[in-house]
Amino acid sequence: MLGNSSTKGQRTLATMTAPLKSIEGTGDIGVVMAEIGVRARAAARVLALAPTAQKNQALEGMAAAVRGQTVQILAANAEDLAEGRAAGIAGSFLDRLALNEARVKAIAAGIEVIRDLKDPVGAVTEAWARPNGMSIERVRVPLGVIGIVYESRPNVTADAGALCLKSGNAAILRGGSDSTRSSRAIHAALEQGLREAGLPEAAVQLVPTRDRAAVGLMLAGLGGNIDVIVPRGGKGLVARVQTEARIPVFAHLEGVCHVYVDRAASLDMAKSIVLNAKMRRTGVCGAAESLLVDKACATSHLGPLIEMLIAAGCEIRGDKDVQSVNPRVKPATEEDWSTEYLDAIISAKVVDGVGDAIAHIESHGSHHTDAIVTDDAAAAEKFLREVDSAIVLHNASTQFADGGEFGFGAEIGIATGRLHARGPVGVEQLTTFKYRIRGNGQIRP
Repeated sequence: MLGNSSTKGQRTLATMTAPLKSIEGTGDIGVVMAEIGVRARAAARVLALAPTAQKNQALEGMAAAVRGQTVQILAANAEDLAEGRAAGIAGSFLDRLALNEARVKAIAAGIEVIRDLKDPVGAVTEAWARPNGMSIERVRVPLGVIGIVYESRPNVTADAGALCLKSGNAAILRGGSDSTRSSRAIHAALEQGLREAGLPEAAVQLVPTRDRAAVGLMLAGLGGNIDVIVPRGGKGLVARVQTEARIPVFAHLEGVCHVYVDRAASLDMAKSIVLNAKMRRTGVCGAAESLLVDKACATSHLGPLIEMLIAAGCEIRGDKDVQSVNPRVKPATEEDWSTEYLDAIISAKVVDGVGDAIAHIESHGSHHTDAIVTDDAAAAEKFLREVDSAIVLHNASTQFADGGEFGFGAEIGIATGRLHARGPVGVEQLTTFKYRIRGNGQIRP
């Protein structure tokens, strides 16, 4: 924390600005991670009071630096991809890891969208007066220090760093081992933006090691210096975080997402939505992993939907009804109904109407994102009301499960829990609140 004396203040400023040494293979993980925590806490105190204009200046500088360092970012990403291919990483994960010029431009544009969002810090969400003359208001304040542990996708480095900065939080980022070089290159651009705006570089720190022990130290809270942890990655990562964390977690569970095609669905719309939901990008958490078709329209809709997916290169694992319409459908196991493939594979089942679809989703889904395709308003409202997922859609692709598509600029993740944040976690969800009370001498009788 920032000290009161000038000497303590100078030491703190030095802590926030001095570069961290590399710790690969040195055995100093505990010491350096503790230092990262102290630096982050000090930076969080500065950010909580930083004016909107200064934060926006930093974000503008970050976006410009990302564009200006495109060559370096792509070169670093090429090394990560080469290492990933040599290690036999699956194609779906390579897609999540891969950057190109368009994706780098999108990273910069995403930072600018976050810059232009309304600053949530200091917003008064409610105010009222008490009979004794006291006035009370609820005001948004930053959470403090946010730890983000993520895999594969290097763009999360920019998204998470920018979102935390806009919401007045310090960020400690621990990216995936397979995207180390890419994340470091992007992080260098973020540091440049912070420097140019006169904000501490420790406001957004990237853990300088691939050692998994660093994750364990973050989950323990770095001596009370991390306020909340956000996991973004596969089931194994999220399970580890939920099991080991000693601090609050914004749970981002696997995306076992469903598309239910109702009896009143337009076939053309159903085909368009199902194809996009599954095949647009198979490795994202909003990709559809299970197709449910109402038996009342199976005769007309099921065959064309299955044929379309197979023609697009998707493997189908279906129940007996689905297998009967196409010999290329593989039999589904019980495990398939609850599997997040993150690949060109989908489970498919015939259900008995919207109620049966909702029951199946409740039993096998992950409360992430689920969609209904129908022209029946009553069926749509039943689905929207009764499906207990963070995101529920009517006549739209599950791939809209994205903070950018919600107008949040970006997201740290999709929270599937019920406490504090649910759905895309953007700048508003990265704040909490406090009460400010003004009186004129009132005492409690």
